[in-house]
Amino acid sequence: MDNVTHRPQSLTDCQNPSLYLKDNKLLKIKINKKIIKIKIKNNKNLLAIPMSILILTVSTTTEAKAATQSDSLKLYAHSRIVSMEQFSCFHLLITKESNWRIDARNGSHYGLGQMRNAKYGRLDGFSMVDWSIRYIKGRYGSMCNAWRFFKANGYH
Repeated sequence: MDNVTHRPQSLTDCQNPSLYLKDNKLLKIKINKKIIKIKIKNNKNLLAIPMSILILTVSTTTEAKAATQSDSLKLYAHSRIVSMEQFSCFHLLITKESNWRIDARNGSHYGLGQMRNAKYGRLDGFSMVDWSIRYIKGRYGSMCNAWRFFKANGYH
């Protein structure tokens, strides 16, 4: 409440307002350090207020980024490897091998897990995750054992 006018305080009292109406005559909009002023002479310009709010809302929102294929593959892998510790080791291993790219190729090694199997290179990403997990469990017993072997030897 303003002590002088006994009216509720307006948005003009904000330190850095983005939108405010001053003395019911001037609408000010601040968008990215640019100030737009709209004089309101009569009720015909009253449409400027909701339009300004709409502009302000739309212009200051940030578009969400869509999930990438590698994000989906990581979520899928984590659904198959429940332990966070084991998933972290798997994540590090796949990141080193292919950076989660299903089309990665190094000589005769293909896909996420860089396996030496041409059929593996033709699989979809989710099947590559399944094959990689099955291979690692069969050969090393766990994802972290495979990661330790990889760090020591540079391959798995």
